[in-house]
Amino acid sequence: MSTIRKIQVTFDCAEPERVARFWCEVLGYVVPPPPEGFADWADYERSLPPERQGSGFVCQDPSGLGPRLYFQRVPEGKVVKNRVHLDVRVGTGLVGEERLAALEAECARLVALGATRGRVLLADEYDESCIVMGDVEGNEFCLD
Repeated sequence: MSTIRKIQVTFDCAEPERVARFWCEVLGYVVPPPPEGFADWADYERSLPPERQGSGFVCQDPSGLGPRLYFQRVPEGKVVKNRVHLDVRVGTGLVGEERLAALEAECARLVALGATRGRVLLADEYDESCIVMGDVEGNEFCLD
């Protein structure tokens, strides 16, 4: 049996490019080059049948280490809590007020990009503090 070394995380959304570009800003990811023979992604999109235009978009870790993120257009909106979510690790190794300050600073940056702030979960005897947030389409993620 082979070992899987790479994964892709797929998001259902209404506007794939918008959500992908948001996550590029959050994670420092990049949009990969368009397929060979196309000047840019807009040129590629125009080559697709109308019903396929804007149906998906990708961003990836420029180092190649993190998972590729794929955003696919779906007709239905988000109606319930995500069963899977991303933890954006901005407070690793920090505790107490120092951790909260790092989380709050990143929260402010992401809200300026279109994220929504949810609740702050304060540290307890098992877990460190985190902030629950929503991306530009309301998909939950945590600043951890």
